[in-house]
Amino acid sequence: MKKMKTADYTAKKILLLLLLAVFLVSNIAGALSPAYASTTEQSTSENQETGTDQDEPGQNQDESDQNQEDNPGVTEFNSLAEAAILIEASTGKVLYEKNADQPLPPASITKIMTLLLAFEALERGDVKWDDMVTISELAWRVEGSRMFLEVGKKVPLGDIITGISVVSANDGCVAVAEHLNGSVEAFVQQMNKRAKELGLTNTQFQNPHGLSAEGHYMSARDIANLAKVLITNHPKILEIESMTEFTFNDIYQKNRNPLLGVYPGADGLKTGWTEEAGYCLVGTALRNGMRLISVVLRTKDEAERLAASRELLDYGFQNHEFVEVVKKDEILGEANVKNGKELTVPVKANESVKVVIHKDKKDEVKIDLSLEKDILPAPVEANTQVGKAEIRLGDELLAATTVSTNQAVEKAGFFEILWRGIVDFFRSLFKVTKNN
Repeated sequence: MKKMKTADYTAKKILLLLLLAVFLVSNIAGALSPAYASTTEQSTSENQETGTDQDEPGQNQDESDQNQEDNPGVTEFNSLAEAAILIEASTGKVLYEKNADQPLPPASITKIMTLLLAFEALERGDVKWDDMVTISELAWRVEGSRMFLEVGKKVPLGDIITGISVVSANDGCVAVAEHLNGSVEAFVQQMNKRAKELGLTNTQFQNPHGLSAEGHYMSARDIANLAKVLITNHPKILEIESMTEFTFNDIYQKNRNPLLGVYPGADGLKTGWTEEAGYCLVGTALRNGMRLISVVLRTKDEAERLAASRELLDYGFQNHEFVEVVKKDEILGEANVKNGKELTVPVKANESVKVVIHKDKKDEVKIDLSLEKDILPAPVEANTQVGKAEIRLGDELLAATTVSTNQAVEKAGFFEILWRGIVDFFRSLFKVTKNN
């Protein structure tokens, strides 16, 4: 009799457990629709409550303003030039600017576009470095700085490009224009077309050399961006621009760039002068893996031009550095996984990221992880792109990279999912009871 009661009790107990299991299974779909661990939910909730990795524009802006007050050296000087700009070459980040969008006569700085079109033609195979260029009377007659080309002579294209780069040869610019496009007029049309393609909104050309002409102008920002394209896409230009002298037709001339041999790391790029433009210079220098490009327009003489250029470059190198803020394959966070054997998967950067930043602000850089989905459904494959990481300084976006899963996550089995549901169910009951 006692055994029968025990058996009945056991049967009832089993039946009760089965009924409980059925009840849980019937409700488990809703409970598991966000099927990741309650610990993950708690972590997310805590992040929202504490503001971890969340932008607070007002606070960040206030902090930025305060930092500028604490570090007045960020923009403490007024460039000697009428218009000026300083950028980092690989990112284009502006480190200093003054009247940077004011259209002004660029003088021989115009030749940066002439050189860019020549290098792009070489890259396409339209012309070759050793092409023989026949010198026209128009090229021979052009005024200003020259490499002393002679009418009817045939000169290698490479020599002419070198003459333009080193001694700012106006006659060489006309010769290149005619060789590439048949006439100066056609070449100038190509110059303006390329300027539009590059987004140079305050630029218009009337000739390939920069002698004064109505409607011929560039802004400091456009010049810096154009120089960036030339240096980045055709680094060979710096080998030529850094030559300190050039001899052609037995005529010896020195490079007109006052930074060469004077400013450490300087290897380019272009000087300019006309009465209308004043003394202008695009300078570039490389130090500790960081290349800067400076532009000064309308200085009063050669000494002021050099001083203004050095001032900009000094400011850039003394106050900024190129910092690797993210390494390739570095784990930046994790993503939640639904119904996976693991409830989260590490997320890694797909490439390294370097940014230019003021030395006093390195500790303020933040990495914000932005995932395409809040929850990844299992199974999850390794190296699956799932979003991006944004590198920010306050409200400013410095750089970004895509992110991917660092490993695979298999889908959990039915009973494992069921067990998680039971655990979460009782955990939630316990939490409600505790709160009450």
